[in-house]
Amino acid sequence: MQKIKAFGDWLTKWFTVIVIVWAVFNYFVPQTSLWGKSYTGYFLGIVLFGMGLTLTLDDFKRILTQPLMVVVGTVAHFVIMPLVAVLLCWIFRLDGPLAVGVILVGCCPSGTSSNVMSYLSRGDVALDVSIGILSTLCAPFMIPLLMQWLASQYVTVPVESLFLNAVKVVLFPIALGVICHAIFKEKIEKVTVALPIVSQVAILLIIGVVVAANGPKLFVASSLLAIPVVILHNLCGYALGFGFSKLMYKVYPKGFRYAQQKAITFEVGMQDSALGATLALSSFASNPLAAVPSTFFSVWHNISGSVLSSWWREHDDKHQIHPDSDNGEKGSAAKASEAGDAVKDESEETVNA
Repeated sequence: MQKIKAFGDWLTKWFTVIVIVWAVFNYFVPQTSLWGKSYTGYFLGIVLFGMGLTLTLDDFKRILTQPLMVVVGTVAHFVIMPLVAVLLCWIFRLDGPLAVGVILVGCCPSGTSSNVMSYLSRGDVALDVSIGILSTLCAPFMIPLLMQWLASQYVTVPVESLFLNAVKVVLFPIALGVICHAIFKEKIEKVTVALPIVSQVAILLIIGVVVAANGPKLFVASSLLAIPVVILHNLCGYALGFGFSKLMYKVYPKGFRYAQQKAITFEVGMQDSALGATLALSSFASNPLAAVPSTFFSVWHNISGSVLSSWWREHDDKHQIHPDSDNGEKGSAAKASEAGDAVKDESEETVNA
């Protein structure tokens, strides 16, 4: 088990580099992954089944115990990212399948990578997980609705197909995972150590299929335009997510403190790009180019998320900001330490007396 965990940690650490190398390899040797084009839904189902295996009733109870932050964070995600996608398509004059792909990845729920980035930045991981669960459960309903509203000007949106495919690859696997966890309980914990590896391999397979299916079209002018669009989409998500959470702090300071602001920033800015690629390949099969923005997003948001989480930790350490501070006040870590020492001294005096 220790070797499996060590390998999982190594894979997580180098996942972004591995994604880039794997994508380049599939560009030059597309036969490696073309066989999996019909199985991307199953690959993603494995990822979400693994997510379901890690969930307990406490995870769902958490949504009910802090509903305001979870619901507000989820609504912010489904408002900000789709609208930013539409705006970027208009600014860069994207059209056809590429525009559909940008909007589709914008309509997806938050990505599981956001949990890791929130943890690394000392954010509220519990809130991050709760928003991720709720946004994922809403995805089968929100994606068709938003796509019909925002993308129908570019192509005919197969609403029914999007809904059925999303239910098939999202709700069923998660529900099955939760049921298995409830039935087998402690036995499941023995296999959860390998779930990150399984999930990341499945995501690599999906990326390989997208690159292999679109190889000749990836580096033409129209496709390359998706790269700056995806980068701006992600960065705008971070900026607007953080700005929104700062605004909510003024409205409800008890719930939207510094750690929660970090969680919402990552939950808004990071997308489940694997779901976007899978839905593009299944519901827009005649236009595989629609899956390209999701693939670019998958690579980029892991890079940007890692950079942002590292910067946040260094920034907080440099300015002595306590992870549990109200609004990121400088020097709050030193004040918390002094308060802790005062309580400790008081306790010792009481004992000695």
